[in-house]
Amino acid sequence: MSNAEFKKQLQEWRQQLHRIPETAFEEVKTSAYIAQELKKMGLEVHENIGRTGVVASLTVGEGNGIIGLRADMDALNLMEVKKLPYRSEHQGKMHACGHDGHMTTLLGAAKLLSTRKNFNGTVRFIFKPAEEIGKGAQAMMDDKLFERFPVDAIYGLHNMPGLPVGTIHTKSGPIMASEDNFVIRIKGKGSHSSSPHMGIDPLVIAAEIILAPNSSGEKSRSASNSSCIMYRNSFRWNSKCNSL
Repeated sequence: MSNAEFKKQLQEWRQQLHRIPETAFEEVKTSAYIAQELKKMGLEVHENIGRTGVVASLTVGEGNGIIGLRADMDALNLMEVKKLPYRSEHQGKMHACGHDGHMTTLLGAAKLLSTRKNFNGTVRFIFKPAEEIGKGAQAMMDDKLFERFPVDAIYGLHNMPGLPVGTIHTKSGPIMASEDNFVIRIKGKGSHSSSPHMGIDPLVIAAEIILAPNSSGEKSRSASNSSCIMYRNSFRWNSKCNSL
């Protein structure tokens, strides 16, 4: 396969995956397409790992070394507004975090390695679901991912628009943000809004929780630094007019 043919294949994969975005644990069409393309390369393919995950293996020679290469598959609940010829066909869902590019990168690696066979050992190609909600990796491990498909080391990457084309940026230690979810429940004390001193207003407390981390400059720090970035994306309360 020439470089031009390979580039065309990458574009075809990426655009097809961009058309069919699916969110966490719903990556049915996506995983089926991935499995189909991997099987065309002659790889040993296993589906439904951690519900919708896919693992393919390629062994060359007699080497004992095993490495894993990982890409995430899920999209976001966002509306795509650009009128691209390969825009999302799934209403309200979009590959806005670049996972279509991640999957394409891993398919490209599988294609090159399965064609060249210029290594000695085993490579696992791991396509992970539900990265955006932070549950896909655990689901695959609960499904005995590493017992069934052991590796000596595993590698992943994330696209970063704005970096020079053809470069890879890395560092020692943590480099990008990981996700932990939490819920804070605030219990106030009811009163009439004309007598706020007799109650405890949970909205004021919630506002302080939201504003205090921002005042410390938290959102001006890059996730590539070793720090904690707290981001609130849901705010709910029960209230009636003219009362606390």
